[in-house]
Amino acid sequence: MSRKKVGIIGCGNISAIYMKNIPKFAHLELVACADLDLDRAKARAEEFGIANAYTVEQLLADSEIDIVINLTIPAAHASVCLQVLEAGKHVYVEKPLAVTREDGLRILELARSKNLLVGSAPDTFLGGGIQTCLKLIQDGWIGTPVAATAFMMGRGHEHWHPDPEFYYQQGGGPMFDMGPYYLTALVALLGPIRRVTGSTNISFPERTISSEKKFGQKITVETPTHIAGVLDFHSGAIATLITSFDIKGTTQLPNIEIYGSHGTLRVPDPNTFGGPVYIRRAGGDWEPIPLTHGYTENSRGLGVAALAQALIEGNTSQHRANGELAYHVLEAMHGFHDASDSGQHYIMQSSCEKPAALPIHNML
Repeated sequence: MSRKKVGIIGCGNISAIYMKNIPKFAHLELVACADLDLDRAKARAEEFGIANAYTVEQLLADSEIDIVINLTIPAAHASVCLQVLEAGKHVYVEKPLAVTREDGLRILELARSKNLLVGSAPDTFLGGGIQTCLKLIQDGWIGTPVAATAFMMGRGHEHWHPDPEFYYQQGGGPMFDMGPYYLTALVALLGPIRRVTGSTNISFPERTISSEKKFGQKITVETPTHIAGVLDFHSGAIATLITSFDIKGTTQLPNIEIYGSHGTLRVPDPNTFGGPVYIRRAGGDWEPIPLTHGYTENSRGLGVAALAQALIEGNTSQHRANGELAYHVLEAMHGFHDASDSGQHYIMQSSCEKPAALPIHNML
């Protein structure tokens, strides 16, 4: 199998797991990293044995690099993706694809015009946990899926994050922070979304930082911190999704459950790659299900490997964490807010292919 050469733009905290994982794939070669802070890029290059520490401009000008992983802050996702595509390279970006729908569409349109691929996190749905759930659904273990619930309930980031302000500004909030994991998993399991509705609230207009770096500083909240949504899928299933930074006590709610005509499937945390997976069929008790697929540890970069495999084999169905899926999720996240503001359902304008299931024990 031929190899695709990879460069990374953005050498912050999340870059470490990508730099650790990318060399594990035989068909990927991590050859360069870049950052606005060149010293940071040099430090990462030394830490992970990467040959080249570049400025962003130098990385984009390197003709040997096939794929660029964009790990910049969300506000820069769109501009950097567009630069990568203009340079003639395929791009894979951390979630979300972009902050606005308009920028997301610009990325997809430019990629199509240049015959390039766009990929986007999260790729956790390719892990052993959710792929096991997908196989169980396909094999009929719970019958026809008719409904789902999903909950991401927490008290917010000001208690632990050193710089939590972003999470309470436009483009932040629990939906844009964690929603991509939950929505991507639901689309992978149930297919594309037809319409959404939602109610949103800023429960606490001001937050006090209690983490050490900025202890005592106040945050003015600019974006909803509790979003309760309903999703209608083209398959006929209806899901309820709540994301919140306003829950002061712990809950016992599941991350995701899928309810079928013959039983219930409990899906693991969609921010992870592994299990556990449980099934409870009509009249029975909860049963743990052994995972049928690999990649159960933190395998961030799996979506990049699938993109590269699609390029090598000329088979775009291999490219599962693709831009169309990421845009569909981005539109749904905005749709919840739009529905709450307008008092009406939001009809989805985009769609996507339900990502093809991975073969059992498939290893890229």
